Amino acid sequence: MRITPDAATPEGAAILELAELMDNLQLRTGEWPGADTADILSEWFSHFNFATSKDVAVQVTGRAWVLRQWDRHGDDITLWADHASALASLAQHVRGSWDNVSDQDGVPYRPPADDQTAVDLYYGNDRHRSDEGYTLYTDDISRHIRTPTPLDLTDPEDCAKANSAAVFHPMTGPEDEGLPCIELAGILVFAYLDPDKRAVRVSIHLDTTHEQLLRPDGTVPLQVEVADATVFSTSAARASTQAWRQRLRRLTGNVDGGIASFH
Repeated sequence: MRITPDAATPEGAAILELAELMDNLQLRTGEWPGADTADILSEWFSHFNFATSKDVAVQVTGRAWVLRQWDRHGDDITLWADHASALASLAQHVRGSWDNVSDQDGVPYRPPADDQTAVDLYYGNDRHRSDEGYTLYTDDISRHIRTPTPLDLTDPEDCAKANSAAVFHPMTGPEDEGLPCIELAGILVFAYLDPDKRAVRVSIHLDTTHEQLLRPDGTVPLQVEVADATVFSTSAARASTQAWRQRLRRLTGNVDGGIASFH
């Protein structure tokens, strides 16, 4: 197959330019000398960008507590879902090494039951003592988002790819105004304990659903099961509501959520 470069495109014009350079070299020397050819190609290639990666959006999929502990025996980093769990792990280490500080500078002979108090007494106010110390902080868990691929609900492979890309958004603590949520193909599914209704509540928000899942009439096919019983099987329209704006803001900016709720 012979290809005719299109001079109207940057790539085609560059190829035609190279052909002209090589033809002129042939006319001057009667051949393509290696050194001259290498110089021409080096200059020609410099006009191109061969980078294969493109800028991609970054999505925060959650947060983790990062605990780093070091001493003369090692330097360890562990991840924890919440501050209390990370502190409990650190306090366990402290109590196992309490002989290093007991009866020194007012430190009691036995470690206190409270985790934070034990850690503070062991390390001191600056989180360090001689050749050991720790840091504890939260950090984002992120992933790169690329252009969505076509999604066909009838294709098991497409569904498996979408399911494997689902994201869980936990609450960061009791003071967090958000709610635990699973994000799948743009759909937000909240599952939580509702003290007002005294029930486990599941709420499905549809207004950010990927367009590929929408039926021609703009609805989303839904089937909800509890154990082995189907309790809801129909389609739901995308809608807007003001009631959930605050709880959705953490995940979706200022988007309002279409809701189907089941108790």
